[in-house]
Amino acid sequence: MLDWLYNIVGWVLIEIHSALTTVGLNPDSGWAWGLSIVTLTVLMRLIMVPLFVKQMQTQRKMQDMQPQLMKVRERYKNDKQRLQQEQMKLYQESGTNPLMGCLPLLLQMPVFFALFNVLRNVAQGTAAYGFTPELVESAQNAAIFHAPLAAQFLMSNQELEQYGANPIMAKAVIVIACVIMGTTTYLTMRQSMKRNPMQASSDNPMAQSQKIMMYLAPGFGLFGLGMPIGVLIYWVTSNLWTMGQQHFLYRKPVKDGEESAADAAKTASPNGSAKGLLGKRKESAPEPVEEPKIERRQPKKQSRAKRTGGNPRK
Repeated sequence: MLDWLYNIVGWVLIEIHSALTTVGLNPDSGWAWGLSIVTLTVLMRLIMVPLFVKQMQTQRKMQDMQPQLMKVRERYKNDKQRLQQEQMKLYQESGTNPLMGCLPLLLQMPVFFALFNVLRNVAQGTAAYGFTPELVESAQNAAIFHAPLAAQFLMSNQELEQYGANPIMAKAVIVIACVIMGTTTYLTMRQSMKRNPMQASSDNPMAQSQKIMMYLAPGFGLFGLGMPIGVLIYWVTSNLWTMGQQHFLYRKPVKDGEESAADAAKTASPNGSAKGLLGKRKESAPEPVEEPKIERRQPKKQSRAKRTGGNPRK
């Protein structure tokens, strides 16, 4: 079903390998094929940079929404249907799509499986997905530090010897690659939580599960024992790229209680437009208005005759 994707990944890998050999690299060396995988990973991640930026913006919006979401959860904790309706209403009003938070990861997985299948066919000696028998033989025999790119830790010593590799050295290199993969996965998740204070907050109901996943991340390296070392190169390169990308884009994280430029613009302008931010100025306090003095006029003292209505005495 995904043969079309496997063909694309195989074709791109072959073209990159061909370009690297034109600059002087031995086409049958492990460095030529290893750098081809690294270049393929970098190109894919470059294409996904806009999606990662969108993911970062979604995460920040989700952070700002946490107080409102907590109130909704507390108010409708006994009514799950109403709770979901109110949460979706908040997401729609803020223009936030929670799926954008995991979209880059979901898009990486098909490429990961495609590369896994391409290298697995190379290990089996099958010429498919654009590989000719000559290219398959070249990739099979290519090794980095005595570890063939198609080798797996679970292979027998006889299978590794068929590639002309020392089984002990090859498995040692694979174990080191798995440790690096698990460590970089842990550091990537830890960096993400550290850059997002709301994710590390105890008030966030998902914080505990995220911390558990972070501490289990080094165990992901065990899955690498069943993967070709070429796939491990892809995974480690992708993790290192993610760490650098997060460090660059999260250099100025939005702090709790800090107002973003867009929010400040909406606050400054009565109609919520960004023009209010530029036109905002400090107005001087109004001058006190002096209250008018009230003069009380006392009635004039009248003569006794006028008060009594009689004639005055002579």
